[in-house]
This record gives sequence, structure tokens and C-alpha cells, in this order.
Amino acid sequence: MPPNQELIDRRASGPAGGRVPEIAELQTLARWMDSVFEIPGLKVRFGLDAILGLFPGLGDVATSLVAFYILQTAQQRGVSRLTLARMAANILLDWGVGSIPILGDAFDVYWKSNHRNVELLRQHVQAGDEGVRRTRTGDRLFFAMLIGVLAVFLVGSLTLTYFTVTSLAALLRSAVS
Repeated sequence: MPPNQELIDRRASGPAGGRVPEIAELQTLARWMDSVFEIPGLKVRFGLDAILGLFPGLGDVATSLVAFYILQTAQQRGVSRLTLARMAANILLDWGVGSIPILGDAFDVYWKSNHRNVELLRQHVQAGDEGVRRTRTGDRLFFAMLIGVLAVFLVGSLTLTYFTVTSLAALLRSAVS
């Protein structure tokens, strides 16, 4: 039995011994969502996430359910809170930027949050308890950087919304006068 097999087996059962999806199953799901199709000649891969994102609202909800399923599986496998926060930030960034028409769809082709989150889960399972302890400082630095990036996006989107609303209000006032 490989050295970490007992740890992997222990983390493979959920609450009350319920079945938790295998990493390979989640990798297949992430592949379908993020990279199952290829644009011939360009070697650009995309999945159902980018396609469903073309349908405002409904597509975002459907793809978020898959992302939350992966996040729930990570929680069931005992992933650290910090790694869960990284996974949640991946989902938030994918959802936030993905909700912007056209730009968001292009971003979905690039970002591939499901692949990223399954990889974080796989690393956690393979690292075992010692590996998780070793990476905590790096995780904290990464998380701080991620929060900074998200804050910049938030401020940028709020600024863009402010200027859009003010410009529309000015156009309406000039049209009425």
C-alpha cells in the first residue's frame, strides 16, 4: 500500500461513511466544464462553462452548481479552510468576470476555475497532513494576493458601473430637454 493510501482512503469517505466522489471523477467533470472542446488550428480549449455562460443568469447558475459541487467535495475530504478559501476565490473570480457580457465568456475560456479547484483538491489529498502544514505560509501569501486582485476588480467594476450610470443619466436628461 502506498504511504499516503490510508490517508487518501480515510478522506474518501464523507460524513457517516457516505460516498465522496473520486478525484478522477471530478477531473472528468472539470474537463467537461472547462476544456472538452478545442477550436481547430488555434489549440484553444473550452468547455460547457463558456458555452452556458452565453445564456445570462441561467448559464451562470448552472455552472456555479458544478463549481459548488467540487467545493463541497473538497470540504468533505477535509481540505484546509485556507485552501477552501482559495477555491471559493477561484469560483468568485470566474463568476464575477464571467458575468460581464462577451469579456466574461472569453475569460471563461482562459480561467478554468474547475480545473484549478480539482488540482488544489488533488494536491491536498496527495500531500497528506505534513504537506498541508508545510504549505500554509505560501497559501496565506497567495490568498492575500488573491484578495488584493479581487479588491482591484471590485473597485474597477464599481467605478465602471458608476461612470456607466452617470453617462446614461446624462444622456436621458439631454434627450428629455
